[in-house]
Amino acid sequence: MLFPTTIVGSYPQPEWLIDRQKLAGRFPPRVRARELWRLQEPWLAQAQDDATLLAIQAQEEAGLDIVSDGEIRRESYSNRFATALDGVDLDHPGTALDRSGHPNPVPRIVGRIRRRHAVEVEDLMFLKRHTTRRTKITVPGPFTMLQQAQNDFYGSEEEAAMDYAVAVNAEIRDLFAAGADVVQIDEPYMQARPEKARQYGLAALNRALEGVQGTTCVHICFGYAAVIHARPSGYSFLPELAGCTCGQVSIETAQSNLDTRVLRELGGKQVLVGCLDLSDMQVETPEVVAGRIRRALEHIRPEQVVLAPDCGMKYLPREVAQGKLVAMVEAARLLRKEHGSA
Repeated sequence: MLFPTTIVGSYPQPEWLIDRQKLAGRFPPRVRARELWRLQEPWLAQAQDDATLLAIQAQEEAGLDIVSDGEIRRESYSNRFATALDGVDLDHPGTALDRSGHPNPVPRIVGRIRRRHAVEVEDLMFLKRHTTRRTKITVPGPFTMLQQAQNDFYGSEEEAAMDYAVAVNAEIRDLFAAGADVVQIDEPYMQARPEKARQYGLAALNRALEGVQGTTCVHICFGYAAVIHARPSGYSFLPELAGCTCGQVSIETAQSNLDTRVLRELGGKQVLVGCLDLSDMQVETPEVVAGRIRRALEHIRPEQVVLAPDCGMKYLPREVAQGKLVAMVEAARLLRKEHGSA
């Protein structure tokens, strides 16, 4: 089928589960932030399951072809995995500059980074039990996790990044073994810190994908629209991903009004074309969304295109997120009619 639809990863968490005002009033957490949850154990896990079911149902009702668990159990896209690794001191966190330039508490590396157990396999299995559609799950990338940590152990950032990559590789292998259809690696800091990304980030990303069998996607963006407001018209690090062994690249084009000529340089990979502007609380019409995809189709083939939001949707009101997804699905139908695919 041409023009499949999906989300980048996160769907808005309900207000009864997480304090959304607190969530929006701070930078995305890099260490655990249990104070955001409105419930404590033993009720929290069941509440997260219930909210995940709602997120799955919402994606299905919108008509998405590939669904995620909405990252409902996460305080941020990266901290749940990053804080589950050996080698980090969570009781005495460090500090690192966020991509916005502000200091943020982060995991402090005090030993070798090692994955002690699978982190997201149970989340995937829950998702698979409750949908018959294709499934996708996201993991933070090794380069981004290192940028979101304070290194008090390794002699070089390259060495640290490679150990993060080994941990991510083991997680991805377990996720595919458990039946994931797509595994997405989130690497937004490659855009924020392109020189380091060129120095060792791409090598770490390829190490994370080494020997992996299955559809893999790398997401690279300009940051959450609710946090990072300014958008350039071009990526500082994107054509380099042609040298990545992933099959898909997820980008944003809507809020940034990206010059889509850069898509020619991705070496024939499938592209998740971000076509929903998450800075705008107005729901786009299907024709507006389709128009954004047509800009990409000037440079890549229809079979390369997957429709997706610009980034994660967790900061949006749920009714706005749902309306945008419905518009995106209808845009995909319009495009299929134009290109002769039912």
